[in-house]
Amino acid sequence: MLDVILDTLLDGVKLLPFLFVAFLVIELVEHKLSKKNKSILSRTGKFSPVVAAFLGLFPQCGFSVMVTNLYITRIVSLGTLIAVYLSTSDEMLPILLSENTDFEVVFKLLGIKLVIAVIMGILIDFLIRRKKKEKVNYHICDEEHCHCSESLLRSALVHTIKTFFFILVVTFILNALLFWLGEEVIEKMLMKNSSFTPFIASFIGLIPNCAASIMLTELFLNHAISFASLIAGLLTGSGVAILMLFKSNKNMKENFLILILVYLVGAFSGFLLEVFKFFV
Repeated sequence: MLDVILDTLLDGVKLLPFLFVAFLVIELVEHKLSKKNKSILSRTGKFSPVVAAFLGLFPQCGFSVMVTNLYITRIVSLGTLIAVYLSTSDEMLPILLSENTDFEVVFKLLGIKLVIAVIMGILIDFLIRRKKKEKVNYHICDEEHCHCSESLLRSALVHTIKTFFFILVVTFILNALLFWLGEEVIEKMLMKNSSFTPFIASFIGLIPNCAASIMLTELFLNHAISFASLIAGLLTGSGVAILMLFKSNKNMKENFLILILVYLVGAFSGFLLEVFKFFV
């Protein structure tokens, strides 16, 4: 067990500088875009799902939360909201970059999520048309505690520490399970190479915390789940946005329908990729 603890700490410490650089770059880009995102979305009309899907790919602080509030106030459509939820991947990108993952895998992952998010966003808006209500009242930074008004270095450092902590916890759990149970037992628990693993991964992705995307990414990097299952889990992993939807939107029936829709899209997308061996 001492070896497990030491291996976990060593693996985590090796990632620290790469995580910090990744989050610093993300913060620099985000602070240039964050003030423009709302106006861009509100002015793109029927193309909002497309724009939102592109913006959602980049791991921005509070973006999915912002779009959630814009949806609740009916500034953006349901299709736009779903597109953001499907394209957002929380902490996945910084972890893959810090692990020196093949860029082909990263681009393929982002590309598939983008296509699915755009198609579903446009399709939902085509099927469901609703009038907008003139009501604007949202507080992104207050809800997300993302330190947007503070220095970029501090914000990047906070994200790095939080992600580092979750990586340590998830990695320790995985290493401990491998040590006590063995790789074959873990693979059976996750139904590795099964067509139904995406349904498990999508359920994990719904956890309203960055721990979900970290867990899924670490499972993929440790070959515990397939690429298709990673896609399924990341499609449903919108961070705390779902939690904010249930907190701020009083229509609980609508909230549960959105939750179920996101889960089904993620699970069946991964299922189809797994069954037909697309992009494998």
